[in-house]
Amino acid sequence: MRYTTLGAGHPRVSAVGLGCMGMTSADGSESPRTLDRAAELGITLLDTADAYDRGANEDLLGRWLRHARREEVVVSTKFGLRHDPDTGMVATVDTSPEYVPVACDASLRRLGTDYIDVYYIHRRDPEVPIEDTVGAMAALVSAGKVAHLGLSEVSVETLRRAHAVHPIAAIQLEYSLFTRNVVEGDMLRTCRELGVAVVAYSPLGRGMLAGLLSSRADLDDSDGRRRWPRFAAENIAANLALVHNLKQVAATIGCTPAQAALAWLLAQGDDIVPIPGTKQVRYLEQNVAAAELTLTTDQVRQLAEAVPMSGVAGDRYPKAALDRIGH
Repeated sequence: MRYTTLGAGHPRVSAVGLGCMGMTSADGSESPRTLDRAAELGITLLDTADAYDRGANEDLLGRWLRHARREEVVVSTKFGLRHDPDTGMVATVDTSPEYVPVACDASLRRLGTDYIDVYYIHRRDPEVPIEDTVGAMAALVSAGKVAHLGLSEVSVETLRRAHAVHPIAAIQLEYSLFTRNVVEGDMLRTCRELGVAVVAYSPLGRGMLAGLLSSRADLDDSDGRRRWPRFAAENIAANLALVHNLKQVAATIGCTPAQAALAWLLAQGDDIVPIPGTKQVRYLEQNVAAAELTLTTDQVRQLAEAVPMSGVAGDRYPKAALDRIGH
């Protein structure tokens, strides 16, 4: 495994992390073994959030941490999304300074640890000054409850304002061959100017770039991706055509489509850290192997050309979720 740091002078982490969100979804029986295997393979960055299964995801990771070497892993979690107790759906975004310590203490209890390595704002309430939220988070650092601070899906302006209050180690952004415009350009230039790492979530386009889908019919009726625009009936065929292109380039490289997509991200710079999510050991092992691939300049170009952003059909989020990002 290769290693890098989350921003200038921040924690050392594996070049490929592990997104834990799906581990508590249906048929997550293999999840504990997947976490064990991740540690064996040298993955040190584990990402969760209090919103994932309303705390159950943090509970799962906490149970695993009790038997792990805590000092050898970098645990990141997020706060800010609050659920409706009746529907279970995200109802509000709360980044008020009063809520920050409450959310943190709850995460610490579920994780069974006395500190969080990287604590992120999951989504930002634009009505709450970012300075107030980050100020409350900085108090957690002073108290020893949090080591480093992060943001997720905010604007360049918000990143600058937050960093002026307390150094930001990383920003989580959706980044993949399917979604490049969110990171590339002003955001990436600003991150590099400030020494902020980009933690790339959904680096496999919510699984589509792995090349295992042939049509929308492959998605079970209970599969949550059915409500995502890029998997919609009117969009999926165009997107799967791009995945076909990816498969062809991956074959010339001698790897799987997922490995090619992850290797392309890693080739964008040591400050780009993808966190592909999986609950199965076989996919984890395939993802980790991508860190050993060294693409040529020509292969990086071919992959980008195989999946042009202009050809991607559908938004990356449903409208309600789109309304919560970019503040």
